[in-house]
Amino acid sequence: MINSIAMFIYSIFFFILTANLIGNVPFSFAITSSAIVSVSLSFTIFIGVTILGLTIHRLAFFSFFVPLGCPLALVPMLVIIELISYLARAFSLGLRLFANIFAGHSLVKILSIFLYKMFNSSIIMFILALAPFSLFIGICGLEIAVSFIQSFVFCLLTSSYLKDAIDLH
Repeated sequence: MINSIAMFIYSIFFFILTANLIGNVPFSFAITSSAIVSVSLSFTIFIGVTILGLTIHRLAFFSFFVPLGCPLALVPMLVIIELISYLARAFSLGLRLFANIFAGHSLVKILSIFLYKMFNSSIIMFILALAPFSLFIGICGLEIAVSFIQSFVFCLLTSSYLKDAIDLH
């Protein structure tokens, strides 16, 4: 089972990394900068993790929603809070990926259009645009780093959610 989970995490990592890096190619589109793709991926993982937890622990899985040592009077309220927190995990996992990739790629596209217009306006502007262009190259490098980091964070959180479902706390 450990090998299949590791292969699952590696597959997700390389899928997201490839999708993010493709978005760094000019005139291309990162599918992870689409909210529906990112949130759908996270909800699919969330449903799979929940099914895995239910398969392993059966009804004991629902103890996940009741903190240990909780007074009996607080159980109904805490179950609702924990359930909302559990459901928010899936949404936040996809939203985090979407927001970071979308913001970075939007910035790069806006700056590239601005620089294109500066380079094409006149010879003086062409020379003056060399300084912002060097900053733009740095931002592109940061976007490549963000692609790796977001893939890693997505897989790290997925691993954490899998561990919680398997170990129940």
